Amino acid sequence: MSIGLADNTRPSQRRRGTERTEHRFDLSLSENPFPPLPSVLRAVNETLAQANRYPEFLPRRLPRLIAGHLGVEPDQVIVGAGATGVAMQIIQSLTGRGDEVVFGAPTFDGYPIMAGMAELETVPVPLDKAGNQDVWAMVRAINKRTGLVVVCRPHNPTGTVLGAAELKAFLCAVPARVPVILDEAYVEFLGAADHIDPLALLARHPNLLVLRSFSKAYGLAGLRIGYAFGRRELAARVRKLQLPFGVPAAAVAAVAASYAAQPELAARTLRITTERETLRNALRRCGIAVPRSHANFLYLPGPGVATALRRAGIAAKAYPDGSARIAVGDPAADTAVLQALESLR
Repeated sequence: MSIGLADNTRPSQRRRGTERTEHRFDLSLSENPFPPLPSVLRAVNETLAQANRYPEFLPRRLPRLIAGHLGVEPDQVIVGAGATGVAMQIIQSLTGRGDEVVFGAPTFDGYPIMAGMAELETVPVPLDKAGNQDVWAMVRAINKRTGLVVVCRPHNPTGTVLGAAELKAFLCAVPARVPVILDEAYVEFLGAADHIDPLALLARHPNLLVLRSFSKAYGLAGLRIGYAFGRRELAARVRKLQLPFGVPAAAVAAVAASYAAQPELAARTLRITTERETLRNALRRCGIAVPRSHANFLYLPGPGVATALRRAGIAAKAYPDGSARIAVGDPAADTAVLQALESLR
């Protein structure tokens, strides 16, 4: 199922970690199947010669680097240990014990976990039948106890994308006192027609924080680099909980090298999304109603899917109804998935 694009590296097919070696393929965490680019590895390795030195007490270089790429000011950017770490920082700084967090369900597992850690009440709003977030039901769920709203674009785990007009209307309907996380962890996988100018959104919505990650398209999940950006006033509140010495020099080097390698990264992203469409079409021919994904994973609905994958030695993110989410992009893994699920025809 390979699309034949040239690449000097091969997708990883097996985890060497002790808890993940029993599977032929581990597709459970929507990881990028490719290792970091050689230029990124060289930049990171150079920083290891200074590993005896502490990084910056509070991060300055990484926010400046990201801000320059986005076209915002450095004091509008918050950085941390992956998008999850930044999201936790947002939750801790903008909400209080007993507040409610509204999100579409199912969602990224981290949100209910972090809500529990912060002693918040979760308000999960079911997705519609097509796997889209029901943003108008989310608006109706907002009340005086709501401390935070999370909307994902693309959505995790279904990969569906909220239309631009509907997102803008949704943000206008959320009370200005309620902070909103726009989770764009998979934004680099969106097609050109689905991109929205985040700066235009921020100009209109002072309660908005856009959350992103270097774990997915950039393939740097193990380095734990995430960021959020928003209006200065809101960003300043979140930065009050910035962990000292919390951003290693390797993160700065990796991001700088990744920005310099955008054409290579774009080719990899295209390779992943093309493999995704090839696999989706094949699965749909098998009778599995896979929704159109705008990320680096596919959501496979239906009872028995997760079990069939597990029996084939494929680790997937499983859901209570038997559905599963799988990472895509590795041709060998994609072929194994198709073979495992053909029996469900």
